[in-house]
Parts: sequence; C-alpha cells; structure tokens
Amino acid sequence: MSRNKVWAAAQAKASVRSGPRAIEPETPNGEVSELLNDDELEEIVGDLTECADDALSEAACGGIVDPAEVVVWTEFARRLILYQRDEDLLRAEVPELARGLAVLLGEVELPADATPDSIARAFVMKLAPIRYVLSLDIEAAYQGDPASQSYTEIAVSYPSLQALAVHRVAHELHNLAVPTLPRIMSEYAHSTTGIDIHPGATIGHYFFIDHGTGVVVGETTVIGDRVRIYQGVTLGAASLRDGPSLRGRKRHPTVEDDVTIYAGATILGGDTVIGTGSVIGGNVWITKSIEAGSHVVAEPPHQAVRDEDPATVEQLKWDL
Repeated sequence: MSRNKVWAAAQAKASVRSGPRAIEPETPNGEVSELLNDDELEEIVGDLTECADDALSEAACGGIVDPAEVVVWTEFARRLILYQRDEDLLRAEVPELARGLAVLLGEVELPADATPDSIARAFVMKLAPIRYVLSLDIEAAYQGDPASQSYTEIAVSYPSLQALAVHRVAHELHNLAVPTLPRIMSEYAHSTTGIDIHPGATIGHYFFIDHGTGVVVGETTVIGDRVRIYQGVTLGAASLRDGPSLRGRKRHPTVEDDVTIYAGATILGGDTVIGTGSVIGGNVWITKSIEAGSHVVAEPPHQAVRDEDPATVEQLKWDL
C-alpha cells in the first residue's frame, strides 16, 4: 500500500461522516417540492447564524475545529506509533503527521508564546517515548491477563491498549497547552472503547485496564506504576454545585504504585490517596485515603429468606 493510502482513506471516511447528506424531498411526479418560501428560509438561516449572547454562539462564532478531521489525525498518529516500522514510510509519514497537526493547531487558540509549527515539532519529538511507554502497557496486559495469547493480540485487539494509545498522544498535547484537540481525541477513544480517560490524567508505566467498559479516569487523577484496574472503575471527583471555582484544582484521586482495583469500585476526591500495594475490592465506595498495603472489600450483602406468603405464592408460579 502506498504511503498515503491509509491517510487518504481515513480522510475520505471522515468526510462522509462529517455531516448528513442533504435529502431533497420529491413530489410524486419526481419534481423537487418547495417546502419553504424565501422569507421563511432566510429567517431560519438568520436565526441559526446569529452570534447571540449564549454559550453555543460563543463557541461557534469564533470558529470550531472539525472533530472529524481531529479523529482522522488521531487514527493516523495511533497507527504510526503502534504499527509502522518501515523506515522509508516513516521518513515520509512523520513529517506528514507534523504538518497535519500544525493545520489543526491553526484552528484553535494557542498560548501566546507558541505557534502551530513549534508545538507540532515538539510533539513529534515525543513519538518514540510514547511508543516505549505503550510497549510497557502491552507487557502489563500480557502479564496481567492469562487469556492473552501474544503481544500482537494485545496490540491489535485490546480496547485498553487502543484507549491508552490515544490517551498517551492526547496527554502530550495537553501538556503542551493545546486546547480542545486532546479532549476530542479522548472522547473519540471513549466512543470506540467505552473507556473514558481525560487527557489531563497522569498515568505511569505498566498500566493495564482489564476489559475496560465503563472505566472513568478524571482530569486530575494521578496513577503510579504497575497499576491494574477492571471494568466499571471510576476515579472521579465529588459532585459539587460550584464547578467553576474548582477548575485548576486537584479533584480526583491519586493511586500509588502496584495497586489493583476491581470491577465497579468508585474512588472520589482530590485528597484521596490509595496507598502503594493496596487491593480495592469490587463495588466499594471510597472517599478517604487508604494506607499502603490495605485490602478493602465491601460488606457482603445479607440475603433474607422469608416464609412463603400464601397471597404471593400463586403469583410467582408460571407455566413455562
């Protein structure tokens, strides 16, 4: 396959998805019917394009980056980092990746001392370190999942690795103070894997999410090395009414090294620290710090068995 075929195919796919195809209603004789007169159409267009004093107008009137274009670039970056090993193709694709990022960066507001080219260059210098960290994540998955058959299987099929590949890319851009693009990337990964990791979250080496569906990792979460979590885990923030006052503050927990968190556990709060080597059982609710080496389990449910009530016994008998 030529060096640009994957990129071009992804662009074409995104362009198809970028908006619904215009559908022209037809009359029985095949002629296009007029549903609106000119005045009605102009009124609707005027209302939709007006830059009023509301949140959506403020967002749209300054120009909005096309999420489909961000998704295309994200897939290009993910595939290049995970799979591309041909030297000649890399010599062509790395500059292409940088140029594509610079174009996207030109559509958002960057810090005063940054330019699209400077950030794009800084990012591509991180490609090899990102690949190295992802290789450690693959090792963690292989060691942590007896069902895994090979590194290849994990690299191409595990949703956690796909989500982490996007996160590692988005996190680097987040650290470069790039707005909007990292969040589009993380929500793209969320939509395809069911794993919701904010690009601001700091995640150490050898990280493994087993299964993964329903995992939430909040913006200010800090995760150490060799941490393993299972499906449905939430590393979140307590819900408070005054959200704007909390921006920029640590609101999500810290998980230290060598921690395992089982399915359905909820851990909340910026002051909450899960100590090194702890094991957090399934379906627990934690809002206070846990000392190193702790094992936390939920109280087993109490199953009450009552004598049969004649009034209900007949209702529970069905002919199957």
